Amino acid sequence: MQRQALIYDALRTPRTRGKASGALYSMKPVGLIERLLKSLEHKHSFLATETEDLILGCVSAVGEQGANIAKTASLLAGWSPSVAGLTLNRFCASGLEAINTGAAKILAGWQELMVVGGVESMSHVPMGSDGGAWAMDPECNLKSRFIPQGVSADLIATLEGFSREELDQFALDSHRKATAAWEAQAFAKSILPICDQNGILLADKDELVRPDATLEGLASLKPSFASVGEVGFDQVALQKYHECERIDHRHTAGNSSGIVDGAALLVLGSEAIGQKYGIQPRARILSCATVSTEPTIMLTGPAPAARKALAAANLQLEDMDLFEVNEAFASVVLKFIRDLQVDPKKVNVNGGAIAMGHPLGATGAILISTLLDELETRSLRYGLATLCVGGGMGVATIIERLG
Repeated sequence: MQRQALIYDALRTPRTRGKASGALYSMKPVGLIERLLKSLEHKHSFLATETEDLILGCVSAVGEQGANIAKTASLLAGWSPSVAGLTLNRFCASGLEAINTGAAKILAGWQELMVVGGVESMSHVPMGSDGGAWAMDPECNLKSRFIPQGVSADLIATLEGFSREELDQFALDSHRKATAAWEAQAFAKSILPICDQNGILLADKDELVRPDATLEGLASLKPSFASVGEVGFDQVALQKYHECERIDHRHTAGNSSGIVDGAALLVLGSEAIGQKYGIQPRARILSCATVSTEPTIMLTGPAPAARKALAAANLQLEDMDLFEVNEAFASVVLKFIRDLQVDPKKVNVNGGAIAMGHPLGATGAILISTLLDELETRSLRYGLATLCVGGGMGVATIIERLG
């Protein structure tokens, strides 16, 4: 019988402000993963001794998140020394790449049981702390035509003709959907309330959601990336996209993803694992795909990644019941919807990173968790999750609900 990569469980922390005022600031990054591991062990005691590998995505794997935080977290949680650990970085898709890597090993027959996911404590380790030639070295900047992602998002909005009003409306809809989802307890199955060492509750819900958001309030915000573009990055982009006379900077803090702390884990295994321990799989991973597109505009990878994943699963776009597309910037999701002619009512039905935040290394795992929960709630079958990624990459994964 053909092997399957099955999802047995999923759990995440709340997402809280990625600054000193955030509810999870007092919690170390490794502590977030420790809490999730202990909670999963409480539900499935065999995980602490039988898990073969813990794979985590983490974008800024330095300082408190450095030195292979995956292995450190498993030891801190008191799991068996036999549990290996791997920390990987595919920029914003790191959490989804951890899932895909785990699924591939299970499908290959190399491993039977894995815990996968991601973590990013942006209050402790600010974005960009890991440096790197691509963003930091002027010579590398010039040769690779690097521009910051916010300028790339504004370039997409300019080329696609997405107005400031459209971007703000998308952001408002994200907050409204997230507010409704929290009121309906749509995330209750997968959220682990986080307490400090004294048992005092720190956070039990996503902190950035604004039930009181309005178009007027969003419209009052100033563009976030105009000054960055003025120092020369606009000109770099225009040399590549000379059909564009200028870049209109339309993204703000309101229609871009929020900076937050957060972590998420999934339990992956073979059919034999479920039979051995008497647990039922919730979903199977049908396919995954990685692509890379033009690196200056950078954020256009979700649509081609989705097409590639669909082809690998031998499915059509019409077969997908729900989509989770990371809301790095409003223009990214709007372009995905336009490029694939997707019904917007199937996309991010519970809101996204604009309303709830984007904890870089964890977001991909959060998308799969959210997608699975909603497929179960609606008794639907197929879902696709995808993210735009630095350097022009895109990653996508298709799951099928079971049961």
